[in-house]
Amino acid sequence: MTKRVNAKKKFSRKLGGSLWGQAKDPYLKRNYKPGQHGAASKGRVSDYGTQLKAKQRMKFYYGNISEKQFSNTFALASSSKGDVSENFIALLESRLDVVIYRANFVPTVFAARQFVSHKHVTVNGKIVNIASYRVKIGDVVQVREKSRKLALVIDAQQKMERDIPSYMMLDKDAFSAKLTEKPTFAEVPYAIEMQPQLITEFYSR
Repeated sequence: MTKRVNAKKKFSRKLGGSLWGQAKDPYLKRNYKPGQHGAASKGRVSDYGTQLKAKQRMKFYYGNISEKQFSNTFALASSSKGDVSENFIALLESRLDVVIYRANFVPTVFAARQFVSHKHVTVNGKIVNIASYRVKIGDVVQVREKSRKLALVIDAQQKMERDIPSYMMLDKDAFSAKLTEKPTFAEVPYAIEMQPQLITEFYSR
């Protein structure tokens, strides 16, 4: 967890954009890759390099989830009916830690993962401490009553830094959120351009 949190300060610069749209993102001051030769690094990028960058952007946006989890999620999306890219986004957006993040119960997706693992969250009234738990349409995700007084929760709720997507219903007073429909790529409020079709191409090589 520590390595992921420390690395996030460099990833926006490495991946060429402010991943989460935060006001203090290092990319806004130094919009080139980190390292001695970052500012001078140019040149043509191969198709593979473009696809890899798209995959890394998406993977790290969701808290730098493990490669195994990421590829397994894509495999599940591929085996489901419908558009693979849309299925993939829907599965990522249905993760419990992502729902917590989207609802502005915590400031970052990294904090959301830790928040879930520390048993601060219930799904349909039962404690769930698995960040990758897949929330279904109609499930009620709620912050436990004793956890609502935590400073990071109060601060995140006051700031409301992220828009609530149309496929989610938020009840601020009850500290609860619910997926009302299947998330679609067009409705996800990404702070940076994402290209899921390139990820499909990457895994289809």
